[in-house]
Amino acid sequence: MKIFHGWRIAAAGAGIQFLHSAMLVQAFGAYVAVLSEERGWSKTALAGGAALQSLEGALLGPALGWLVDRFGPRVLVHAGILLLAFGFLFLSQIDSLGGFYVAVIIVSVGASLSGYFPFSVALVHWFERRRARALSIISLGLAAGGLAVPVVGWAMQTHGWRMTAMASAVITLVVGLPLARFVRRNPAEIGETMDGLPPAPAPEPTLGGTLPARAPSFTAAQALRTRAFWLLGIGHAFALLVVTAVNVHAISHIKEGLGYTLAQAGFVITLMTLAQACGVLLGAARGDRWDKRRVAAFCMLAHMIGLLALTWAVHPVMLGVFAIFHGVAWGLRGPFMQALRADYFGLQAIGMILGLSAIIISLGQVAGPMIAGLFADATGNYRVGFTVLALVAGSGSVLFLMAKKPG
Repeated sequence: MKIFHGWRIAAAGAGIQFLHSAMLVQAFGAYVAVLSEERGWSKTALAGGAALQSLEGALLGPALGWLVDRFGPRVLVHAGILLLAFGFLFLSQIDSLGGFYVAVIIVSVGASLSGYFPFSVALVHWFERRRARALSIISLGLAAGGLAVPVVGWAMQTHGWRMTAMASAVITLVVGLPLARFVRRNPAEIGETMDGLPPAPAPEPTLGGTLPARAPSFTAAQALRTRAFWLLGIGHAFALLVVTAVNVHAISHIKEGLGYTLAQAGFVITLMTLAQACGVLLGAARGDRWDKRRVAAFCMLAHMIGLLALTWAVHPVMLGVFAIFHGVAWGLRGPFMQALRADYFGLQAIGMILGLSAIIISLGQVAGPMIAGLFADATGNYRVGFTVLALVAGSGSVLFLMAKKPG
């Protein structure tokens, strides 16, 4: 039985997302800890690398959208893999904080070119009926990468961070380049059809002699003039206020604010990662049958409940509530964001539309950790900052409910 090539692209995207997650996203904190101890650089200065990653996404988003619309995702993914490998190799040779920042920029650009963005643009051209399922498969790789963090930590402890970065470069090339070969712009390139279904018959004229109206496909300028574009973008940014704040500060809050050990805090994050994977699988199984907008609204409430449980935890069960609610919401909601935009605005300029959306989204990515950190510095704990972020995320459910499909 022939396998629809769109599923091969989804599996390749999941594999590359696993590499990004394991060796970059989830491993970034390990590099910060090791470099702070070995080189004496402050954690604040090193954490600036995380801000650079978010700012890179904001600045590169529109250009990336234009590039993927102009040249197709296949070229971008190959270029990104090469640049990502070079960035890891450069990282293995740095001796200054400035060199670290340069390495982070190179790695971040490589990850953007070969990451979720070009794969999501490719898949929305390959799938319509099963779009949420295909995008969820990519996100499964991101979630699974979190389970490889102990291996990365062992590698740094055993062989050092330089050898770990160098090995990451080799693995990126050996695994990433073969996976990139699966990417195709659309089904027509290899003689297939969307969703792998037989070609639809030509529409019959109506009694008045006109053809039935087709679903609208927006240009980027037209999408910018719709209320749905801004509501989806701001709602997505509100979600990432919580996601990025948790990624940066949750372990510190569990350890310092709640009095648990580092190992216990790590267990909570592992449970959250498993819940995220469950959310991704749930979205893959049922997402195309649900109203994505309402699911996103529900997930925003789950983000709020989870973060409030973490903030005010007085019992380990509340940490479990945080891990399950936040993790499932993250895994379920994430893939729906791109699927919603493709459903709403069509495929004519979807790359540019997603790229412009990235500017709004990046504001949440940058602001979340900063707001939590500023309140922690001012009050001595994360409670006020986390509570503010949780309530803002909860209000995002209203934005998604209001973001109805434009005519």
